[in-house]
Amino acid sequence: MSDKVVHTSDIKTLIKNNIRNYSMFIIVVLIMIIFAPLTNGSNWNPRNFFNIFCQNSYVLILAVGMVMIIITQNIDLSVGSVCAFVGALSAMIYNTGIGMPATVVISILIGVAIGAYQGVWVAYGKMPSFIVTLSGMLLFRGLTYLITNITPVSLKDHNYSLIATGTLDEIFKTGRIGPYLPMTFVAIILLLIVFFIAEFAGRRKKIAHEFEVSPMPLFIAKLVLISLLALGLADRLSRYRGLPIVVLVLGVTISIFHFIMNRTVFGRYIYAVGGNPRSAKLSGINSEMVTFIVFLFMGGLAGLAAVVSTGYMNSALPAAGNLFELDTIAACYIGGVSAGGGIGTVIGVIVGGLVMAAINNGMSLMNLGQHHQYVVKALILVLAVFYDVYSRRKAGLG
Repeated sequence: MSDKVVHTSDIKTLIKNNIRNYSMFIIVVLIMIIFAPLTNGSNWNPRNFFNIFCQNSYVLILAVGMVMIIITQNIDLSVGSVCAFVGALSAMIYNTGIGMPATVVISILIGVAIGAYQGVWVAYGKMPSFIVTLSGMLLFRGLTYLITNITPVSLKDHNYSLIATGTLDEIFKTGRIGPYLPMTFVAIILLLIVFFIAEFAGRRKKIAHEFEVSPMPLFIAKLVLISLLALGLADRLSRYRGLPIVVLVLGVTISIFHFIMNRTVFGRYIYAVGGNPRSAKLSGINSEMVTFIVFLFMGGLAGLAAVVSTGYMNSALPAAGNLFELDTIAACYIGGVSAGGGIGTVIGVIVGGLVMAAINNGMSLMNLGQHHQYVVKALILVLAVFYDVYSRRKAGLG
C-alpha cells in the first residue's frame, strides 16, 4: 500500500491545526535569543542550561499530571502543599536509613494516597475539584507545619540530593572525549532511537488504517529538527557537568504518560470525559473511575516532584511548594491545554513549562525581583487563556 500523504494544498491545514504546538517551540528559542543581549549571553551558558532543568524539573513533573486533571475539566490547587507535606515526610523517612530508592517509592505511594483522598470527593462525592483541592491546599500545608514544627528537616547526607542535582557522568565517573562527556550524548542518542522507532511505527499504523499522514519530506524534516534540538541540548549539558539525573527522571515520566495519553484506551477515555462528560457516560465510559484514576496519577507525580524539590533544596522546608500550582497551571495553559477541557498534550505542557522557565531564568539573570516575575507570569497566563477562548469561539466550539 502506498503512503496516503497530505498533499501540498493540505499542508497549510496541517500546520494551522497544530500552530500552537509549533509556535511554542519557536517561542522558547525566541525568548532565549531575546534575553541573550540583555544578559550578556549568560542565558546560553552551559551552566545556565543545567540550572534551568534542575530548578524547574519538579514543576514540569507536576505539569504532566496537571494536564490530565485540566483535560477532564478539573483543577488541582493543592499540588504545592502536597509537595511540602510529602517532601517533609520523605526527608524523615530517608533519615531512618531506609535508602533512596525506597524513599522515592514510599513518597510516590503517599502521593497516590493523597490523590485517592481528593479523587474520591471529586469523582464519587460530586464535589467541585476547585473546592476539594483548595481544602487540600490548606489541609496539607497545615499538616506540614505540624509534622515539622515549622522547622526545616535536614537530610543526613547528600545522597538524597543526587536525584535533583547529580549527573550520570559524575556517578559513573566517565572520562572526557575532547570537550564532551560522552554519557550525555549516549543517553540522548538512545532516547532519539526509541523516539524514531515510535514515530515510524505510528506512521505505518496510520497508513495501514488509511489515515492521512504528512509527506515523507516533512516527516523527516520534523525528525531532523527534533534531533538537532536534542543534540544541541546534549552539547550544552555536556560542556558543564553532564546529563542531570533529573532529566532522565523527567524523560521517563514524560514517555510513560505520553504513551498513556496517546496509545491506550484509558488515554482516549480521558479525552472523551473532558470533551463531553455526558456523551462519554452515555457511551459506556465510567467517567467517575477515569476522574479518580487521574487524581491518583496527579498524587503520585506530586509525590515524585516532592522528592525532587526537596533534593534540590537539600532539606525539607515547611514553606516549600509555595505557588507551585501557579507555575504548573500556567505551564498547562501556555502549552495548549484548553480551559474548556478535552484538549491538551503532555509534550505541549512541557514546552509551555520551558517557556515559563526561560522567562523566569532570563529575568533572574537580569537581577529583576520576584515582583516583576509575578507580573509577567500573570500577564502570560491571562493571554494564554484568552487565546484559547478566542480560538474555540472562532472554531465554533464555545
